[in-house]
Amino acid sequence: MSSAAPGGTTEQGRSEFGVALFLAALGVLVIVMAVLIPESRIARGPVGPATVPIVVGGLMVVVAGFLALDVLRGGRGEPEGGEDVELTGRSDWRTVLLLAAAFVANAVLIEPLGWPFSGAILFWGAAFALGSRHAVRDAVIALGLSFGTWYLFALGLGVVLPVGILRGIL
Repeated sequence: MSSAAPGGTTEQGRSEFGVALFLAALGVLVIVMAVLIPESRIARGPVGPATVPIVVGGLMVVVAGFLALDVLRGGRGEPEGGEDVELTGRSDWRTVLLLAAAFVANAVLIEPLGWPFSGAILFWGAAFALGSRHAVRDAVIALGLSFGTWYLFALGLGVVLPVGILRGIL
């Protein structure tokens, strides 16, 4: 297939085949990993722990086949056409870097400070990176979100996130 389909380039066709190949490989990996799940001694009946992953992996392979068939027939993905998307705009690297900094700060500070404060830094940093300039209000909301999620995980799910400097208080 050396010629491009109308409205697309040869490279675009190859990249779309790459997506189909990746999806098929991922589906096969899911199936193989599901088959390797050890049988449970308490499982009864025909449905075991591997059933759902095998079905999902099989569906991924089927969808990959349909995608490859569509590309072979000349189908091409259409660029984003949303009315709220500026297609000619450039990437906003400042926002990306600020969001990355908030995530890195959370990862570095979660053990020493604990989730309630590192999560607040993450939430506040994300709000700032995305354009909010109400620092005090955002900080109060971020603290409420982080303490709320800590309690939700601890009391609701039984998963205790690091408490850091609040050890013995929370």
